[in-house]
Amino acid sequence: MLSIALPKGRLGDKVYQLFRDHGYPCAAMEAEDDRRLVLRDEASGVQYLLVKPSDVAIYVEHGAADVGVVGKDVLLEGGNDVYELLDLGFGRCNMCVAAPVGFREDLSAPLRVATKYPAIAKRYYAGKSREIEIIKLNGSIELAPILGLSDVIVDIVETGATLRQNHLEVTETILPISARLIANKAAMRFQAAAIQPLLAALQTQTSEGAKA
Repeated sequence: MLSIALPKGRLGDKVYQLFRDHGYPCAAMEAEDDRRLVLRDEASGVQYLLVKPSDVAIYVEHGAADVGVVGKDVLLEGGNDVYELLDLGFGRCNMCVAAPVGFREDLSAPLRVATKYPAIAKRYYAGKSREIEIIKLNGSIELAPILGLSDVIVDIVETGATLRQNHLEVTETILPISARLIANKAAMRFQAAAIQPLLAALQTQTSEGAKA
């Protein structure tokens, strides 16, 4: 039984459809009234675990799941000890620095950075030898520079609409983000016969998508 950790929500729904189309269906995943978090399908030999997106890599790292799908941002922030097997190409966006329109940075003082991703922000600014003060927030990051809590923010940007509506703009792009297929290190040894066919099928899918 191959155990797959899927993030709850739209990304997980999209990934499940991809897996289903490549021979890993689960009838319980498609039942509207099924609220279980562990869903098994004996015929296809797969077990899906529905977990919070930020927890997927933790379940995989500790062996509760053999493989999983998680955003690159979660991997970089958590530093989980897993194998990153494949960029699935879903959920493409960018990790960016954003600031109020017209903001001018005072290089003589530490830069105040509000973010949900302190590890990513620290690594980025350490690479620039820039002294910063991290302000860890869990939501409404755009509010921080508006109210003077921070100078800039580090956050995921998709369309930029929320930034524009709050008179903010992207000043730097840190790195691209997308959904990644990851695997538990031990599972890659002992469950290789189950994982490799899934990986091969998804690699074909992503290659065809890139050509299109």
